Amino acid sequence: MNILIADDNREYCATIGDIIASEGWKYYAVHNPADALEYLRLRSSEIALVLLDVDFNHPTMTGLDVLAESKRLYPQLPVVMISGTGSFNAAVQATRMGAENFIPKSDISREKLKEVLYTAMERLNTRIAGEETLQFMRENGLIGRSKRMMDVAEKILKYGRTELSVLVTGDTGTGKKIVAKALHAASRRASAGFVTVDIPNIPASLFQSELFGHTKGAFSGAGDDKIGLFQQAHKGTLFLDEIGDLPLELQPSLLLPIDDKKVKRLGSVREEEVNVRIISATDRNLPEAIRDKRFREQLYHRLRECEITLPPLRERREDIPLIVEYYLSEHNHKNGEQRYIAIAAIEYMQELPWDGNVRQLTNLLKRVLQTAQNDRVEMADIVESDSSLFQNFSQQALSQGFSSSSSFVSTSSSAINGAAVQPTHSVPFIASTIKADEDELKKQRIIATLTETNGNVSKSASQMGISRETLHTWMKRYGIESREFKRKG
Repeated sequence: MNILIADDNREYCATIGDIIASEGWKYYAVHNPADALEYLRLRSSEIALVLLDVDFNHPTMTGLDVLAESKRLYPQLPVVMISGTGSFNAAVQATRMGAENFIPKSDISREKLKEVLYTAMERLNTRIAGEETLQFMRENGLIGRSKRMMDVAEKILKYGRTELSVLVTGDTGTGKKIVAKALHAASRRASAGFVTVDIPNIPASLFQSELFGHTKGAFSGAGDDKIGLFQQAHKGTLFLDEIGDLPLELQPSLLLPIDDKKVKRLGSVREEEVNVRIISATDRNLPEAIRDKRFREQLYHRLRECEITLPPLRERREDIPLIVEYYLSEHNHKNGEQRYIAIAAIEYMQELPWDGNVRQLTNLLKRVLQTAQNDRVEMADIVESDSSLFQNFSQQALSQGFSSSSSFVSTSSSAINGAAVQPTHSVPFIASTIKADEDELKKQRIIATLTETNGNVSKSASQMGISRETLHTWMKRYGIESREFKRKG
């Protein structure tokens, strides 16, 4: 591990450096703010941690200036601030700016410094692991940073490295097959085959032939030997998609092949060994199916050595902007275009019910990105692409209420309800109404967020997923003052 010490007290740097070296780490010392920034510019990828003094003997720059610039250019690099004065205000400011820790020089001992360094490195390792997890997710089509999705990703990585059978559950459209493929990618079998058994589309009469194969003449129409899906997945992964749809009478045929890793082709007396890892998926409630005698408990326990449950999209709405960005980037790269989606359109998509989950959202994005008239996709384009989404949302919003879009619902839903009664009000009329309400939707969301955060602009910007500068610009545009939302007492 390499540590950069930035302090204009050379003797102090040497003392700190000796402690760092005694722990087996390397360090480099600089003695003014400009040199610190130049060193980071040239070698930031080699630095794991910065120990940065607050007060430099420099005419224009302080350690806080270096902290601000390092956080802007190298946001993942941890910085620990050290001060000879121990100013409380400086400590508060440094922490707000993203410093990992703030330590008065008078408090530093060998043990204290070691504690700070190890704590900072532990946080860094956690952050790096999180970034690696996100990279794995993105490479395998799992998009999201919500806690629910990060939990799913951690289970994929944990279970993927084992040979355990995994049952993937969740509503239709949540991405169960994507999870199954990610489990395969995380496994030692990744270089071998991933074979899907599409259970609902295999006729019952051909099920055993499809899965285990058959010999020539085994039954009428068996003109040649056939290799089954189990054999095709040898040394790889066999994915039983929609396992909950497998008829009860066919379920026992899977018990011995899963247990013994052996199959027998129809028409043959010879057993063949198959080295397969089983992953299955369903949107059915299998424990309920067991109680109703529609699914065999013996098979359930063989398939569910561990389980991953995918959340519906409505329970991770904060991931919707990331999903939109991912598919927008894919579309632009594939088609050589520069389309982008208006913030109001993304906010609108975050409010929709998405009964069809991620699959419904991605289908909508594919459709609207190929049919929108302009490079900038507006909320009106979303509604024009699928007006039933808007109608379902407006009716649900009227009955349940959506805090961040109350004004939008009260005006636009009345328009579409009017359209239902008066057929002359077409979707283009609705779209134009929505377009006129985009600013009001944004304004109401700002007001709701500032109210929730007691007028804290930084916290509000973070919750809305925008910068403080952007939020200040919007507030100025709509004549909103943060002090109006600060509660007294």
